[in-house]
Amino acid sequence: MIRVQTPIRQQTVEMLKVGDQIEIEGTIYCGRDTVLPKLVRLFEKAEMDRIGVNLQGAVIFHTAVSPAGIGPTSSNKVEIEGSIPVLSKAGVRCHLGKGALSPETGGALKRYHALYAVTPPVSALFSDKIISQRIAAFREEGMEALYELKVRGFPAIIAMAHGETIFGTHGEN
Repeated sequence: MIRVQTPIRQQTVEMLKVGDQIEIEGTIYCGRDTVLPKLVRLFEKAEMDRIGVNLQGAVIFHTAVSPAGIGPTSSNKVEIEGSIPVLSKAGVRCHLGKGALSPETGGALKRYHALYAVTPPVSALFSDKIISQRIAAFREEGMEALYELKVRGFPAIIAMAHGETIFGTHGEN
């Protein structure tokens, strides 16, 4: 198991490869269908400072946060997968979720030196890894707001890195 500290440094991204099992320590942001396109718009308008969130070296988990816990949503939904290239360009170094992504998205991850990792299918385990949580932005979205979690030992498996994927196709572009 490889420990990965946030914010993730570029040297860490370069070191990790498809299939590596990691444990994330530090801050991760949680967002999905509604919030991720809002982040994209803020970045494209150079207005990220409006919400006080720094995406340099960040991890974004494709999930909502509810009293029942957290678990990954499908990352290949149009709103989520469409946000990955732009948020990678904005500095996000690791996207967490579930499911295969398109070769085009794999190419964008490679181009912006970012990773895609999948989480084990055990959402009950995640609650035990959360040290604290707060709403970072978009409070009006309820459990789908952008949450900031402090985590320790949060498990994931690198699924896309450097144009390679565990899903059987290459994300070369």
